[in-house]
Order: sequence, then structure tokens, then C-alpha cells
Amino acid sequence: MTSKNSRQIALEALRLIQRRKAYADVALDFTLSRARQNNIILPESDRRLITELVYGCTRRQKTLQAVLQNFSQKPTTKLPPDLLIILQIGVYQLCFLDRIKPSAIVHTTVELAKENNLTGLSGFTNGIMRSILRAKEKEDILANISDPASFYSYPEWLIELWQKEFGQEAIANICNWFNQTPHLDLRVNLLHATRDQVLAAFTEAKIPAEPIPHLPDGIRVGQGAGDVSQLPKFKEGWWSVQDASAQLVTYLLDPQPNEIIIDACAAPGGKTTHISDRLKNTGKVYALDRLANRLKKVDQNTARLGITNVETLEIDAREFDAEKVIGSKCDRILLDVPCSGLGTLHRHADARWRQTPDEPYKLAKTQSEILECATQWVKPEGVIVYSTCTIHPAENEEVITQFLTNHPDWQIVPPSVDNPAAHFASDRGWVKVLPHEHDMDGFFMVKLQKS
Repeated sequence: MTSKNSRQIALEALRLIQRRKAYADVALDFTLSRARQNNIILPESDRRLITELVYGCTRRQKTLQAVLQNFSQKPTTKLPPDLLIILQIGVYQLCFLDRIKPSAIVHTTVELAKENNLTGLSGFTNGIMRSILRAKEKEDILANISDPASFYSYPEWLIELWQKEFGQEAIANICNWFNQTPHLDLRVNLLHATRDQVLAAFTEAKIPAEPIPHLPDGIRVGQGAGDVSQLPKFKEGWWSVQDASAQLVTYLLDPQPNEIIIDACAAPGGKTTHISDRLKNTGKVYALDRLANRLKKVDQNTARLGITNVETLEIDAREFDAEKVIGSKCDRILLDVPCSGLGTLHRHADARWRQTPDEPYKLAKTQSEILECATQWVKPEGVIVYSTCTIHPAENEEVITQFLTNHPDWQIVPPSVDNPAAHFASDRGWVKVLPHEHDMDGFFMVKLQKS
């Protein structure tokens, strides 16, 4: 399989993303699957290149557009759609990949144009790529992009939100953090193994992995580990993939043996299985989700991990009646509510382009409704943990502040000093993980209890 063919596969995936509005991960999986069906065997290095080009060009499309516009005599909007994508693939390699020779990048870009019925524009392609290459050899061509939204490749409203929330001095750090390849974090399944045992298995396989600070069962795996399902002890259920921030949520919930716990927005089940792990397979965990196909993932995860105390329930949390459905109120509730995902933009290359300025406020209404309903499911002395994977205040602090105003008999319970979440707690008692400060996904979580 040649690298030229790899770029063709990347082009096909980017077509689906840019012209058919397909999700980036879905488009990538589809094109790789089609390649397998066509008996194209891809070495791991080619798969990595395809993945890098698809996700990188999607994340950086605004930056790539700005570079191309600076060197093209034609408006980029007037270029044939395929040619624009081909040029984006070429420019991305020149600007963001240093392991490929620049002359090879120019050549493969021109050839890709020819192979996609753009022979008449191969001279234009060659000219613009060589102009960019010559300029790059003399100066940092990205430094000529003065607009922060184009330089970092984000919608303007997001840049403005972060400037307001974190200050101008934090913009570079937060934008760069979300433009990087995501970490691969694991959580050890204590029902089957210890962290030391898992680390030893990775060491034996010569795969770099290290403990995550402040997380007793967390492991961070080095870049380029490959297919997760092929990593040591996956099939044996020794660990799950779960970002460090997401692991904090269950520690804040602090489940105790034999308790009844509801995970109200459970799929795909990372936090559900963590709760079961902390319960040591005792008690009962009810995993709710409104979509049956998402609950199948919960069932698959519990089966692989050897978990037996989880029952899945297909229901919208806003329609759930604990006493009617499960026969009693519960001890603890986890509300990992649907959110804008603005704390995990690096994990979803196209998410920044799909969200709108209004969406977090619409979601806050749903989040508040779910939180309001949950107050009816919990025992008088029970607790609720509310969490999101966003760093938008409308979905976090504002939801909780309004809830406490409406329910003066409820209060925030800060994590105890020995709780892993305590390291990230604010003066108000809630926990806020900031990606650019903590090198973890952006998360918000708070523990609530009746006074």
C-alpha cells in the first residue's frame, strides 16, 4: 500500500465530512472499512497517516483556508471542492507534519489532483504548493495569520467565550491543547487486577504507560499504542478506556458497598462500570438511557469486565419514577447529563464546527429538568452528583446556582481532603478540571445533598 493511496482514502473521508456533513469518526471508519472490503491491506503506519490527515484537516480547516487564501489568486470558495480538500491535505502536511519530506508532499499532492480528474489544475496545484513551501523555508507562514479564530482554527464565538471565561493570556494554551491528539487514559478494573499488574503487562509488551497523578486506578498510555482492543489484558477485562477527568466523577460520588445507585444518563457505561467496581459488585446499579442501542454498549462493557450488579433501563431520565420502576428510592445518583462537549473538543475533530453559540443554553434547560427530576429519586440522606464534559458556565455553574436558589434545602458537599477530586475543587465546593491547566479533558462536577 503506497502513501499515495493513503492520501486517497483520507480524501474520500474528508469528502464525506465536508460535503455530506458526516461525523469525522464515522467517515473515517467507513472509508477504512471500505478499503478492507476492497482487499487493501494498510500497514499501521498508513492507518496512522490517514487518521492524522482526516482529523487534522478537520480540526485545522480554518487555518488551512487562511494559508491557502494568502497564496491563491483565486478565492478558495471558487475552487473545485475536491481540489480544495486535496490542497488542505497538502498544506496540513507542510504546516503540521515534520516526518514527511516537503518535496514528497508537493509531489503527492499534485499526483492526487491528477488521479481525481483534476489534471487541468495540476499546474495550479503545483504552483500554489511550491509557493507555500518557498515561503515556509523563509518564515513562519502561520505567523502571518492575525485573526485568532483562523490561527487556532475555531469558531469566533468560542474564542470570545474563552477570552471572557479564562482571559486573553490563556487563549493560546487552551486552543493548542484542544488541537492536539487526545491522550489514551485507562482505568484499572479492580475486580480483576491492580494498577501495578496492568502496568507490568504493558511493560512486558513494550508499550509505554504510567500512573496518572491523583487517580489511584488511572493509567496514561503513550502515543501510538494502536488498536485498543489489541492492547494487553483488554479481553481479560483488566481495564477500561476512561479519561482521567471522567474517573474523578465516581470518586466524587463515593459509592459504598450494598448501596442502590442510579446512573441516569449511563451510556456507554464508563462511569456505570466504575461505580460497580467501587461497589465491589455488591448492591445495585440502575443504568438509564433513552436509546436502546446505546444501552447495548453498557451491556457489552459490563460483560467484558465481569460486572453483575448492573441493570439497564431504556427510559428518558425526565420520565423516570424510581419508586414505580425499581420499587424504592436510591442512595446515590449520578447525573452525567447531555452537554455540549466543549471540554472534549480534541476527541471529536468536527465538534467545534457543529456546536452553535445557542446550543449550551438550550442544553442547560434539559440539564436543569433532569436535575429537578432526580431530587425525587433519592433518599432523604442521599446525594446527587451532577457532571458534564463541558467548560461552558451556562451548563455548569449557572445550572447549579439556579438549582440551589430554587432549592434552599440542598447544598454543595465539597470532596473530602482524601478524595481524588479534592485536588481540583474550587472554593465553592464544585470540581472544575481545566484542560490547559490540568492536562485532562475539561469537566465540571458537583456533589449535592439535602441540608
